[in-house]
This record gives sequence, C-alpha cells and structure tokens, in this order.
Amino acid sequence: MRRDRWNEKWRERGAGARSEPNRFLVEEVSELPAGRALDLACGAGRNAIWLAERGWCVTGVDYSEIGLAEARRRSARQRVAVDWILADLTGWLPPAHAFDLVCVLYLQIPAGERHVVLERAAGALAPGGTMLVLGHDLSNLTEGHGGPTSADVLYTPDDLVADLAGLTVERAERVIRPVEDEDGLHEAIDALVRARRPD
Repeated sequence: MRRDRWNEKWRERGAGARSEPNRFLVEEVSELPAGRALDLACGAGRNAIWLAERGWCVTGVDYSEIGLAEARRRSARQRVAVDWILADLTGWLPPAHAFDLVCVLYLQIPAGERHVVLERAAGALAPGGTMLVLGHDLSNLTEGHGGPTSADVLYTPDDLVADLAGLTVERAERVIRPVEDEDGLHEAIDALVRARRPD
C-alpha cells in the first residue's frame, strides 16, 4: 500500500518535483572527499544526482517505480551516472562495508522497520565512512509545519542514535527547515544525525 501511495505522489509531482539537493545534505557532506555513496529512499534522485555531479560514485535505492523513472530521466539529462535500484528497504540488504557515505533522508516508517533499515545501512559503511540520517522530528507534529500526521513514523535524534549503535555520533540535534506555501513561510522541525564508522 505504501508503494502505491508513493507511486501516486511521484506521478502527481512528475517533472515538477524539486531538483535542488537537500540543504542539510549539502551542509554536512560538501567537505567530504568523493567516494562511494548510497542514497536510501532516494525518490526522484535529487540528492543522488547532486552527489554524482560532485564526483561521487552513487547508488540510489527506492521502492517507487515512478520516482526512479523520474530519477533516471533527470540523471540522463544531467549526464551523470547513478546506479538506480528498485527495492523495498525493509527487505533489501546493501553490501557490507562498501560505501564512504550513506544517506537516509525522510524515510518515515514505523520504529521497528526503521531500526532494521538503519542497522543494515550502518553495516554498509566502510571504515571511516559517514552516515547522515534526516527526517521529520516527533516534535514537528505539534510544534512544526507539514510532514506526516502519525507519530508512529516520526522520531527524535535520540531514537536515531539508538538505531546507529556501533557508530561514532558527530552530530545529533533538531534542526529547523523553512517551508513556504500559499499561506506564507513556516518552520518544520527535523531530526538530524551525522555519524561515522571508526577506522
């Protein structure tokens, strides 16, 4: 059912979906040397393409056929190579210790599933590799703007840190993301964790 819902969302957004990379991704990884990157829940590929344009060898994974079709169109238009994989992250196992950067942005699934996905994602990090997890914070439900309306798929930085046992946490905090719509400018609250696998 979730896959159908996301296929419909990407069908509606189509070429009008955002193409600029996430601002926090840019802030957190711009200074990293390019290597192998894994973008989980990549959607229409805006972050994976941005990384590829900067010399990263990128794998993007999502379970929406429609989202990945748009991602393929965009990467072809930008003339960058990305390995796009159609898979449900709750059942997909990435190769172990293969990536210098693993990104999981706005994957809003129940805690039990999230723990499995993030544990496997952490296992995909090479020694010295960086992991960035970002999503709608639990406090956004009552204090922020937009995002999911079910607390079951929201989390806090502490929740993410607990899911990433074995990694060295470099940053774990709530961050504010400006959101503009027809009613004006609002503030969304996200949970951000950046962690590193020890060398």
